[in-house]
Amino acid sequence: MATTGDRSRPGTVCALDALDFALDRNSPVPLYHQFAQQLEAAIEHGLLTPGNLLGNEMDLSARLGLSRPTVRQAIQCLVDKGLLVRRRGIGTQVVHSTVRRSLELSSLYDDLEAAGQGPTTRVLRNERVPATAAVAAALGLAEGGEVTVLERLRCTHGRPVAFLRNHLPAVLLEPDTARLEATGLYRVLRSAGITLHSARQTIGARAATAEEALLLDEQQGAALLTMQRTAYDDTGRPVELGTHVYRASRYTFDFQLLARS
Repeated sequence: MATTGDRSRPGTVCALDALDFALDRNSPVPLYHQFAQQLEAAIEHGLLTPGNLLGNEMDLSARLGLSRPTVRQAIQCLVDKGLLVRRRGIGTQVVHSTVRRSLELSSLYDDLEAAGQGPTTRVLRNERVPATAAVAAALGLAEGGEVTVLERLRCTHGRPVAFLRNHLPAVLLEPDTARLEATGLYRVLRSAGITLHSARQTIGARAATAEEALLLDEQQGAALLTMQRTAYDDTGRPVELGTHVYRASRYTFDFQLLARS
């Protein structure tokens, strides 16, 4: 059964007015869960953006033909996830969407674009430097050998999500700053004829430094997710060392676990 917003209330501005929700009252899935899932999908795909107002529970109940307890329970699910916030005298408002990324060898840019997150990139650094011992070891180079270091700020819907630092062997290619701001690094590598095959990756967490907090619009000491990845091409050659930090408030890793047989 398709349920749409009530557009008969002049002067009422509600982000849900432009959306349709297909709520199946005969489904064993509770209506609050159906509504919460569809709201979450609308936020993740940018149909509802930060700052959008959904109205108060009474208005939402009237618009959607649902009971107030059903609407309240659906909203609470997304409040608990940090996607919505209740504001006194205003109603329910979209805060932001959380980026969920599966653990596979893919570009953050490609994943965000596929999820409708509207990724943008600001290149902060693109230069050649001598490799430190740690970078040289990861890339199979001599210490002091020349590498290209890239530092980028990745945003979705105009808000920062991640600070990305990458080291590449200098002989690999000369990445163009304008192209890096228009697309992802892995697309640039593929266009240069480099076939990514596998990677070793470590995920952790730590507190944001003052510099990171400023870049990522967080408080100093806020929780950050960390990821270090060394990627290899189809010949087994290391082609990239990535050292990234992500806002824990806006980013999660998803992965599937299988029981041992």
